[in-house]
Amino acid sequence: MTSTGVVYLFDVDNTLLDNDRVIADMRQHLERAIGHERNEEYWKYFEELRADLGYADYLGALQRYRVKHPRDFHIVAVSYFLLGYHFANRLFAGSLDVLETFKPHGVVALLSDGDVVFQPLKIERSGLHEAVDGKVMIYIHKETELDDVESRYPANHYVLVDDKIRILAAVKQLWGGRVTTIFPRQGHYAADMNEVAKYPPADITIDRIDQMMAFRPDQIVAAAKK
Repeated sequence: MTSTGVVYLFDVDNTLLDNDRVIADMRQHLERAIGHERNEEYWKYFEELRADLGYADYLGALQRYRVKHPRDFHIVAVSYFLLGYHFANRLFAGSLDVLETFKPHGVVALLSDGDVVFQPLKIERSGLHEAVDGKVMIYIHKETELDDVESRYPANHYVLVDDKIRILAAVKQLWGGRVTTIFPRQGHYAADMNEVAKYPPADITIDRIDQMMAFRPDQIVAAAKK
């Protein structure tokens, strides 16, 4: 494939979509549906998997719960909740505007981690799939799949927007000056000051995703440090 000028790669959870709010809504719903004790057990499995995998695996947590409680059918409330959830209501203000703003200046795509069922559902239901014209990549660990990203979207320069400073640092280490890293300080990962302090700062740090529109495309490319 012929290289394009710039490819803008956007994370999804807590970058374009407020996933912390989704989880808070789920917790409240399950508290009513399955009770406090079982609700806390489900989220224990969920957090264990998130620590192990680095992304939210609702399905994996469901499977772990089922192994422990094979006769408890109330847990399907999680599936029903997610299948009917209005993810579009949880997009951060300006998310779609940001995607549209940079489309004329390069290729705009989603670069996400997640499971193979609920993550695609979330992206489709939120309107993000349509917003990027189907240019969606979902990996287990995206920072280890950069060669595949490059083969799908060759570019002279990349712009990576992600709420996880760990991911930004890993990609910067591999791509160096070929990538501009942008850190929107949204969500619980970005708020963890101890975790943030472990890594070099991103090329650009913003408080909200909509603030990205304050930068011209040439300013973003020029901000890339080696």
